[in-house]
Amino acid sequence: MDNYSRPYGAAARTIDRAVIDEGLRQHMLGVYNYMGLGLVMTGVIAFLVANTPALYMPIFGTPLKWIVMLAPLAFIFVLSWRLERLSLAATQTLYWTFCGVMGLSLASVFLVFTGVSIARAFFIAAAMFGAMSLYGYTTKADLSRWGSFLLMGLIGVIIASLVNLFIASSALQFAVSVIGILVFTGLTAYDTQRIKETYAEHYGAETNGKLAVMGALSLYLNFINLFQLLLHFVGQQEE
Repeated sequence: MDNYSRPYGAAARTIDRAVIDEGLRQHMLGVYNYMGLGLVMTGVIAFLVANTPALYMPIFGTPLKWIVMLAPLAFIFVLSWRLERLSLAATQTLYWTFCGVMGLSLASVFLVFTGVSIARAFFIAAAMFGAMSLYGYTTKADLSRWGSFLLMGLIGVIIASLVNLFIASSALQFAVSVIGILVFTGLTAYDTQRIKETYAEHYGAETNGKLAVMGALSLYLNFINLFQLLLHFVGQQEE
């Protein structure tokens, strides 16, 4: 009996593995779809606002700019701290609203830099992001050991950026840009593997849907920060 049951057991495990793999592929596809559509939404809003004086003047010509610049942080905190209490629909709504507000915040990019340099920075960021995300998805290496190192680097970049708002040092800005690019490149691979490993078929559509949105948010932030930091190297300002 044992000899007959083994082939069936192996076949069942193969089928289960195939089901899980298909579910994971659909989950990751959902993550990248959320991220990609979020970037498109952000870019369109930023472009429209930057090219409409009636919109950007009330924002960037008044203290309202600080609210627009800091508002995305509020969305990140809500999504991160209250995810378990939020429904999938509420999580999606907050994510799309966040992408829209980021569009308002990034409109200044189109006001400061030339279109050619923005496109150049975008394609470089896309190539770097794509390569590292693919690495994070396919590698067998455990990237979790990068976590604490990348977190320390991220905290250092944030603190240095805040300090540089007051001292406006070009040398410090250069250092922040270099370190920031390394940190967010590493985070792209790390977050991709983390998103892949947090998926589980038994969580159900609701929970995995919310995890997909949060995964997209992580990758979205990595890309946006990588893009902005690259602008300091390849960006040419409007004259």
